[in-house]
Amino acid sequence: MSTIGKRHLSSPRELTRVGDRVSFLYLERCTVHRDDNAITATDADGVTHIPSATIGTLLLGPGTRITHQAMALLGESGAAVIWVGEHGVRFYSGGRALTRASGLVEAQAKAWANRRTRVEVARAMYRMRFPGEDTEGRSRDDLLRMEGRRLKECYRLEAARTGVRWVRRDYHRDDFSAGDAPNQGITAAAQCMYGVAHAVVAALGCSPGLGFVHSGHERSFVLDIADLYKTEIAIPAAFDAAAEGAEDVATRTRRALRDRINKANLLDRCAADIKQLLRYEGTSAHRTSHEREEEGDQVSLLTDDGRMLASGRNYGDEPIW
Repeated sequence: MSTIGKRHLSSPRELTRVGDRVSFLYLERCTVHRDDNAITATDADGVTHIPSATIGTLLLGPGTRITHQAMALLGESGAAVIWVGEHGVRFYSGGRALTRASGLVEAQAKAWANRRTRVEVARAMYRMRFPGEDTEGRSRDDLLRMEGRRLKECYRLEAARTGVRWVRRDYHRDDFSAGDAPNQGITAAAQCMYGVAHAVVAALGCSPGLGFVHSGHERSFVLDIADLYKTEIAIPAAFDAAAEGAEDVATRTRRALRDRINKANLLDRCAADIKQLLRYEGTSAHRTSHEREEEGDQVSLLTDDGRMLASGRNYGDEPIW
């Protein structure tokens, strides 16, 4: 087994694109360690090797222990690590990988800091979520009312499609089992979608906390992005799982959701949607790490007129050209 000090840092070229990764992996009651370029999960049944660069988000459930070397490898590989409750239905904490480019987070901050563009991005998010809805000129209150109506209609239609009895959305934060089968499925699906969205947001270098619909939370933007696919992917998967019975709904929901995510190529789509929402095309000064992989990492100095100068030198009193 190699040590951290003996291994070189992976370049962007060596890393697996976020769209080509497994969307999420849930582990519980095991010890997570490292063996060269793979992480290992050791439990009563033995040792399972998992290539670290293929993971989008690692969900660590109850009874898991993870070593420092495993976390170092996951961070180097660009995988998000999230500590969750049993069945992955409650978020406790998250370890986020560092990015090497700032283009998207700068575009996000610029759009977020301006009141006009901030609400424009929120309207664009609602257009993605609810095709056919006219959001032009709508206030935030209008958007929230529209969301409430459309979600209620989605629950009704999914209940009719699957034959599952539906009363209302009822989330018990401190007691997952208190909800009925469809509510348990929706909660489980939501937490998994948050993990997937968090992985993409971190991989692209965006700020999880600068949200356009949600606000005041360290993962506001993650919640924004996860909600884009709630009615299309998450809620149908939850109702499909609930239709099979009330036992072990969370596990069946995760499996159904994973199939839907892979079929929809969601990770690539999510990355493209974020760039579209932030109107980011990638300029010569703000290219992603994959777009600059031939040149390696670059750090520039910003001038008053917006030009980028090479870093690593002292300009002193000489003219800045």
